[in-house]
Amino acid sequence: MNKAQFIAYLAPQFGDSKKEAARAVEVVFDAIVRNISKGEDVMINDFGKFKKVDRPARKGRNPFTGETIQIKASKKVRFLAAKGLKDVISGAKKLGAAPAAPAKAAPAKAAKAGKPAKAKKVSRLKKAVKKAKPAKKAKKRR
Repeated sequence: MNKAQFIAYLAPQFGDSKKEAARAVEVVFDAIVRNISKGEDVMINDFGKFKKVDRPARKGRNPFTGETIQIKASKKVRFLAAKGLKDVISGAKKLGAAPAAPAKAAPAKAAKAGKPAKAKKVSRLKKAVKKAKPAKKAKKRR
């Protein structure tokens, strides 16, 4: 699952608003990144822990030439899965039902008499098709 798919999965929880779901995802990721960059651990119960790890300088080997090289010290992020997540992945624990999307409120405007509600969607699709650029025709070879 990539970020766009994750946002699309969350959109029903935000009243089918991908914009609000994207904002929520951005805020969560931003909070995790900011706290890890400060050196603080981020612990999410039943999910896992993100922590910053210092890797010391070390010697390595170039796989193509076989020569020994010096690898600089670096900082990495490590994720440690929590017991709850491990249990679900291993099958020891059943995953509960996904949270249901909130009930949608009735539309504020009533449909006009004589016009079906689907007419607007169809006309939008027709406009979109007209605006789309026609595909280029392949050139004939002689």
